[in-house]
Amino acid sequence: MQIPDRIVTQLELRRNTGERGTRKFIAYNGIIYDVTDCPRWHKELHERLHFPGQDLSGEIEEAPHGEDVFSRPCVIVVGRLQTLD
Repeated sequence: MQIPDRIVTQLELRRNTGERGTRKFIAYNGIIYDVTDCPRWHKELHERLHFPGQDLSGEIEEAPHGEDVFSRPCVIVVGRLQTLD
């Protein structure tokens, strides 16, 4: 997977929830994904469990899918989540 050089801040992640025309970003293991065009993210709440604009790294174990979900055609890799060093 090719990851763009773009660094996304926590604030930018939280702002990209799909509201007011923004994209829908999620973070997983330090990588930011745009899930705006994914059918299961069209509503505000994904599968009645997850909101866009959040880091979902600790929640994949509870999902009915694995990390392969991030390789679907509707998912766009945006960049890396800024680390707080």
